[in-house]
Amino acid sequence: MKKTTILLVVALTYFIASCGKGEKSPSADGSKTITFWHSFVASTIPALNDLIKDFELEHPGIKINAQYIPSGDALIQKLITSVQSKTAPDISWLHADFMEDLVEADAVFKMEEFVNGENGLPDGELDKIYPALIQYSSWQGTLYSLPMEATNLALIYNKDMFRKAGLDPEKPPATWDELREYTTKLTIDEDNNGNFEQVGFFVPNYPAAGPLGNWMVWQFSSFIWQAGGYLISTDQSKVLYNEQPGVDALTLWKDLYRAQSLNKFTNDYDIAFASQRLAMAMDGPWNLPRYAEIVKDFDYGFAFLPEGPDKRATVVGGEYLAIFKQSKHPDAAWEFIKWIISPSTQAKWAMTSGYLPVRKDVVEIPEFKKYLEDHPHFRVFFEQMDYSQAQRPIDYGGLEIYRHIAEAMEKSMLGNMDVKKSLNEAAYKSNLLLDSKWGANKK
Repeated sequence: MKKTTILLVVALTYFIASCGKGEKSPSADGSKTITFWHSFVASTIPALNDLIKDFELEHPGIKINAQYIPSGDALIQKLITSVQSKTAPDISWLHADFMEDLVEADAVFKMEEFVNGENGLPDGELDKIYPALIQYSSWQGTLYSLPMEATNLALIYNKDMFRKAGLDPEKPPATWDELREYTTKLTIDEDNNGNFEQVGFFVPNYPAAGPLGNWMVWQFSSFIWQAGGYLISTDQSKVLYNEQPGVDALTLWKDLYRAQSLNKFTNDYDIAFASQRLAMAMDGPWNLPRYAEIVKDFDYGFAFLPEGPDKRATVVGGEYLAIFKQSKHPDAAWEFIKWIISPSTQAKWAMTSGYLPVRKDVVEIPEFKKYLEDHPHFRVFFEQMDYSQAQRPIDYGGLEIYRHIAEAMEKSMLGNMDVKKSLNEAAYKSNLLLDSKWGANKK
């Protein structure tokens, strides 16, 4: 082999190897491209695109390649697969219960490396983010992500249907008892054939094994808290969702579900609401732009979730951004996240996307104050943050435990199993899982 050929082969081999593990070369125009996976609903995409345009204008050396990935199990499975195949994104939008799998796979950076780094955050900056969101951004007390937006659940209701039923449209149900009463008054079977032309309140019941099982449990957790309970003990040694508050919460859901024959009703509650077949449902601020488009012909409003026998509570959540260790431009990825959590960006993102800001101090921005005055639907969610509650950490087996709860809900509401029995069976499996997980990690 000629010397020049040998040198060419060596150079090519070095180039291929360096592409696999070194800093990726900038593109022809000198910019760095950050791949960002997300699962935002369609109505949020225009706001996301505007957000990215703003960032790229302010940071001409960085481009954001946003890619939609279906949420739920599909997203975490794709993330784990991408880590194994070394095709992970630079940044991904995550649910809090993804953190265990990603940390154990050594897939993401500790966010504290960036927060405390040379281009980090000022002292006290994290304290301005809602504590519940910081809790969800962490795993076993270590910060691995930062929130991009906040959410909670409120009650959407049809004021015109309230008027027709003789209910005050400005006084939505304030308690569980009123929720039962209003649901009965708003559920109509004109032919008395068991098929309701109008349903009072939508109770989620998605397949436990499907992509929306966790979403169902996320909503249900608010009702356990309202009854004074929790899903898990503070030391994470056992689950608590089968105790009396959990029984009371699931009994409420089961009674409402079966009284309205919701097994015959659509799970597309937003379409049912827009077509005036449904009077009340739970939803989040992310769907505000959608309702503005699909609800044109009647009067509707939002309200706090009804207060339970113990307290008022709603689940707080959001999506969290983590930087993957396979990123070739982690500092540029951090620049994007740092920019997203800034007050001005959070204010604009909230006003255009319908999501809630992650910071308390956004309310000090004049444009945001005016936005709250002009958008009463959004203001309900913002004010309800005072009653938002974070789930206690489930450091091990979180996804499996949520699946167990979803299975109990499915068996009870759809299969008509006794509520206490279904929750006890699920708790038995959850506690076996916790024993095996904690035992293995304490050795």
